[in-house]
This record gives sequence, structure tokens and C-alpha cells, in this order.
Amino acid sequence: MEETGERSRLAVPATEAARLLLGSTLTHDGGGEPVTVRVTEVEAYMGDVDPGSHAFRGRTARNNTMFGPAGHLYVYFTYGMHYCANVVCGEDGHATGLLLRAGEIINGRETARERRGNPRTDLDLARGPARLAQALGINRALDGADVFAAPLRLELPAAPVPEQLVSTGPRVGVSGPGGSIEYPWRFWLTGDPTVSKYRPAQPRRRTAAGATALRP
Repeated sequence: MEETGERSRLAVPATEAARLLLGSTLTHDGGGEPVTVRVTEVEAYMGDVDPGSHAFRGRTARNNTMFGPAGHLYVYFTYGMHYCANVVCGEDGHATGLLLRAGEIINGRETARERRGNPRTDLDLARGPARLAQALGINRALDGADVFAAPLRLELPAAPVPEQLVSTGPRVGVSGPGGSIEYPWRFWLTGDPTVSKYRPAQPRRRTAAGATALRP
């Protein structure tokens, strides 16, 4: 299938594209040994109808890539230390995408281990969105990059993963209404050992010095 055909497969809402991205592979050839991840867990974000989305209140310089076209990488920086990567889906002008939440490194494992500081087990190389981005060598410089063109290469499965092999549930660490069970927009390969553990968002409180802290 030509690249344009592959891109058109992603030009649907993220909740529909989720099963297509599960089991796909994403390679980053950033110089040296290419690293490839097999995607095992994603989270869908649906723009202005989704209170958990960066695009809920409209377009900004930060979230501009989310508004399309499909088949590009939306990369953001979080907590002052981590990058996270999303594959943009949907129609051009509608901010919908899939956070790459976890996966299995299937190529370039030694490079991924070096980037990740040699974790105790290879299952942790890309278990979690920040770890996945770090293992692949993805940072903000790749925001807007075409996932079907060098230095990236996304390969989609011939058909979406069957529904009976996919589990769904609330998204991880999303506060407010977007983190509730009314938004079961986390999708993962049932039973896969690389899938991250579910952790609900922690409410924040003000400290005496005016800084924010997580509630125990």
C-alpha cells in the first residue's frame, strides 16, 4: 500500500484508529542504530469534545500539530523533564490523536537501553509514554515530523487488531472529567507484559509556600 493510502487509514477519529495503531511498529533512525518499538498501548484524545485533551480550549503554538493533517508526530514536554509522542489522526483541522503509551522494543535494544539508563528489565524500556519517547530518541525537535518519512517509519498492520484482543479503560493520570470512566479511551493489547500500570490522577493541593503538591 502506498504511503498516501496508509495516511488515509489514520484520517479517522483517534478512538477508531486505536486498534489500527496497536501492533504497529514505529522506527526512528536518528543516526547510529535505528530503534523500533511495537506499540502495545495507546490513549485517544479528541480535541474540543475532550476535557483531557491539550486542544480542548482551541489551537495554540504548543498544540498546533494536533490539528492535522494525519500521520504526523505531536511531541510535547511535560513535568519539566519528559517528552511524550502522539500520532495525529482524524481530518485536517480537527485535533485528534493517539498518545503512544507503551510498547516493546524489537530493534535497536542496546541503543534503547543506553538512552534509558539500562533499566532492570527490558520490559521497562518503553513501558510508559516518557520511557517510550526516550527509548526512541524522540524530543520536541520531532514535533510535526511525518511518521511515514525519514527519520521516522510507521508500519501499520494489514488490519486492525480484533476487538476481542483489545482491552479498554480510563486514561492514566488524567485529572478532572477527562480522567473518569466516562472516557474509556485507553486501549491496550490484552495481557501484553509491556503495558503500563493504571494510575489515576493525583489531586493537587497548595503548600504554605504557594507551590503545588500531590495529595497523599
